[in-house]
Amino acid sequence: MAILKIARMGHPILQTSAMPVEDPTAPEIAALVEDMIETMDDANGTGLAAPQVHVPLRLVIFKVSPARASREDGEEGEDGGVPLTVLINPEIVPLGDAKEGGWEGCLSIPGMMGEVERFTHIRYSAYDLQGNRFEREAKGFHARVVQHECDHLDGILYPYRIEDMDNFGFTEELTRPSAGSED
Repeated sequence: MAILKIARMGHPILQTSAMPVEDPTAPEIAALVEDMIETMDDANGTGLAAPQVHVPLRLVIFKVSPARASREDGEEGEDGGVPLTVLINPEIVPLGDAKEGGWEGCLSIPGMMGEVERFTHIRYSAYDLQGNRFEREAKGFHARVVQHECDHLDGILYPYRIEDMDNFGFTEELTRPSAGSED
């Protein structure tokens, strides 16, 4: 296993659509997933898409800790989170028109965050590493993570979805208490 280099905003790999994985059961895909897990854990991330590690394939991994999980999330683990999940050639369908704003960050845009509108309820389907197709519904933070990671597969970074750029900036500045502070 290896910790992979994470592409940062501005790198061409993050601006293009990824190619489908031809064989989800291929040993090289399993090896890539192992390296992506190690990379995501090392960076203290919630999710990671293959293009973020310079691999132009439609593959994402994510996990939602119980502390971050909305209690409405579909297919939760027993502890209220979503266990490590591998999505190969994922597809997303919104279930309804409802959207909600929420703060997002990204391993490819370190130290920054922005408020992004996302669908609150989705259905996603994908293949796992054994080549089995599966389908899940997700709400809340679970749905947000899946949409964010899958955007990477189409060359979309979260700042492209920000509607009010006043809600985009350095995490340190946006989370600083503003009462009585001066520059």
